[in-house]
Amino acid sequence: MEKLAWLVVPLTLIAVDADAIVIRHTLHDAQYRVDPQTIPALADLPDEGHGTLIAPRWIVTAAHAVSMMQMMPEERYVTLKGKRRAVSRIIVYPDYPAARDGWQKLFGGLKTAKPDAFAAQYIKAMTDMHDIALLELAEPVTDVMPMPVYWGNAKPGTLSTVYGAGATGTDIAGVPDDASHRTQLRRAENRLTRTDGQWLRFAFDCGAHAPLLSGATAGGDSGGPVTIDVSGRKYLAGITHGLDATLAEEKRIVPQMQDGSFRMGLCGQTFAATRVAFYKAWLDRTIAGN
Repeated sequence: MEKLAWLVVPLTLIAVDADAIVIRHTLHDAQYRVDPQTIPALADLPDEGHGTLIAPRWIVTAAHAVSMMQMMPEERYVTLKGKRRAVSRIIVYPDYPAARDGWQKLFGGLKTAKPDAFAAQYIKAMTDMHDIALLELAEPVTDVMPMPVYWGNAKPGTLSTVYGAGATGTDIAGVPDDASHRTQLRRAENRLTRTDGQWLRFAFDCGAHAPLLSGATAGGDSGGPVTIDVSGRKYLAGITHGLDATLAEEKRIVPQMQDGSFRMGLCGQTFAATRVAFYKAWLDRTIAGN
């Protein structure tokens, strides 16, 4: 049962355990690695996970990535440009706690769930999930330029880049169970497949027409940025959430999770990121202090 719990984490958000970069086995790892200065607004959370500086005193991240920070006051900081920055407030989206409790209840019955019924309940749970949080810094950042947010609705087919310094693996083997969740910074490029509502979605495409550096997310990079380029400038479009699945995919995944054969990061798997623009009103209101 312990192994089962680890496997379902990327879908359940029960713990701070989701998302890094899984690479294609036909390429060298060095091709995916990037210097952190490539994206200076990227912030590291204390143990694992990331956020993005979007205003001098504000980091946006995934709500599920800040659970440990909420429970442990000594971990209320981020590291940005190599410097530790104190966090004065953690603000999760108002609907997140109820959605998290619903996820925990849903996945608590995974071991004996019927795949068809579970898949339908999972799709409903995704519509109720709002995986976003803001971290207010104690002092404004003056040595890093905040990343601009893309407030539009990116079209399906748009090339996106996801960044993460967590676990890694390959498209044919997935991510090892014991992989470290804090490694070297990597990025992967994927074309967005769905961009509606609160989610951006992409599939780990290993086909002939896939982006050269296509990749997946795995353990240790939750809350990190998914960016798109607009007129030569990098914009924050999404926040790494984790593994996702269509109804048909869920029906296949559930038995694999039940028998322990599931592997994160294989070709064809679907992933989701919180679409930041969906939350513009909440972000503006919160940052303004209202």
